[in-house]
Amino acid sequence: MTAQFSTLGALIGLAIAIILIIRKVAPAYCLVLGAFIGGLIGGGGLADTVSTMVSGAGSMMSSVLRILTSGILAGALIKTGSAQKIAETIVDKLGQKRAIMAISIATMIICAVGVFIDISVITVAPIALAIGEKAGLSKSGVLLAMIGGGKAGNIVSPNPNTIAVSEAFEQPLTSVMMRNIVPALFALVVTILLANMLAKKNNDPITAADLEGSDKQNLPGFLSAILGPVVVIVLLALRPICGVSIDPLIALPVGGIVSVLATGNAKNLVSYTEYGLSKVIGVSILLIGTGTIAGIIKASALQSDVTNLLAAMHMPAFILAPLSGLLMAAATASTTAGATVAAQTFSSALLSAGVPALAAAAMIHAGATVLDSLPHGSFFHATGGSVGMSISRRMKLIPYEAFVGLTSTVVAVVIYLIAG
Repeated sequence: MTAQFSTLGALIGLAIAIILIIRKVAPAYCLVLGAFIGGLIGGGGLADTVSTMVSGAGSMMSSVLRILTSGILAGALIKTGSAQKIAETIVDKLGQKRAIMAISIATMIICAVGVFIDISVITVAPIALAIGEKAGLSKSGVLLAMIGGGKAGNIVSPNPNTIAVSEAFEQPLTSVMMRNIVPALFALVVTILLANMLAKKNNDPITAADLEGSDKQNLPGFLSAILGPVVVIVLLALRPICGVSIDPLIALPVGGIVSVLATGNAKNLVSYTEYGLSKVIGVSILLIGTGTIAGIIKASALQSDVTNLLAAMHMPAFILAPLSGLLMAAATASTTAGATVAAQTFSSALLSAGVPALAAAAMIHAGATVLDSLPHGSFFHATGGSVGMSISRRMKLIPYEAFVGLTSTVVAVVIYLIAG
């Protein structure tokens, strides 16, 4: 029988985890400790608390396995230069006059084909800075173009957050990706508008010194670069097209291997996969820690208390989906951790309230992109560092990127209201 913990205990445990994360303690340990303390304060004994934490972490294993294998694709796209080639091709085709649009679309596509959002920004940054310096754009505008494009790509990608949400609601990964295409496109348009507005202010111009980190390498041809992601999309699309189900556990690494072979890097296959593994170990460990606190929250009275609160405020039950994604991502400063905690915790409440699983997954996923880049998370610092931006100026971008995430969230909710 599942242990029951109080809402207060679960919230205190989450608050402790947040405080420790803000103080730069390793997030996975913060979440485990928060779960342990929250379970004890919430009325669970030592044995029940630990068993619930272990059970919560165990529920993440299928997601973790898929994320570990996705590292093969991510490593291949980055190390073969395929990601950079795709970005450069898009920027070249759209031209300098449409620089912001090109940067946003390039980052969106890089993220959408399976590169993590922070790595997508870091990959595109040297190209974006170079074109931004030539066009006289501000650093803030260029960075917002990359972040917003990344957010748009992230909700339609086979990335860890999408995998975790699809697992929680037992929905095909492809279906969850496809559901948010329209919200992603709206987010992209808003990104381009806001980034163009900031880019023209030019109060933080890009200088020659900012370009010193750019490094050129021998890049593959565009067709070779895009072949791996295309194989992944085709394999995942077989289920809705002809009923043949290819699990992401297979499709993602196959796409990575195809990318390595197509770019003539067969001899580097082992080193590239090791690099990819190094990029996903962190998020995999984070997900295990996330699972422990998600287990405590899921076994607490928080679900019923929040549902009752929404009912008392005469708010519809489906609001729980985007709201939980938004709040949990803000708490953890992570799209993946926030979407996972929200989906694991509130999936049963949403389903019992009659919200379709796919719609709930999409709304949680979109909601998790609103406040996922707060300063106590790594994304904030990784993106700011990619363009050499100070923390104070990076802070000023948070309202803009939150608006981008809010746009996709609102559109996801509207689609649910229209289509169900």
